[in-house]
Amino acid sequence: MIEVGLAFALVGAALLVAEAHVSGGALGVLGGIALAAGAALAIAGAGGGVALVVAAMIAVAAVTGAWVAVAARKSLVARRRRVASGREALSGRTGVVRSWAGDGGQVFVDGALWRARCSPIEEDHDLDAGDYVVVERVSGLTLAVRRAEEWEEQW
Repeated sequence: MIEVGLAFALVGAALLVAEAHVSGGALGVLGGIALAAGAALAIAGAGGGVALVVAAMIAVAAVTGAWVAVAARKSLVARRRRVASGREALSGRTGVVRSWAGDGGQVFVDGALWRARCSPIEEDHDLDAGDYVVVERVSGLTLAVRRAEEWEEQW
């Protein structure tokens, strides 16, 4: 009986760790149930009384609930964060024009030199080297930019 209880406890702990990495709630609930059942079986197999078994199950359930709540909260916070890298992160960033000819040129954004063209909403296509621009959109490896407003210039 003790061995079965320890096996349940180990499976429950493994499910709780899996819940921290793949948040959805189901693994955490199953892990909590398995952990509480394992503790109850191990204590009962060792000769513990009913009061001790119930107290252990309540304690394990409380700790498991707190664990699942923290994991779920961290998961939701991570989902709401803004994209930090890649082409999706470039929209809204400011940069500096390095060279411009007609309606296209090169801009320096986030430490890299990008090919750029004027955004369709931009009426003024006359940009010069040193002008600040804001990335509106990314199409392949070309940025659609517009002239930055004075309050948007960060450098």
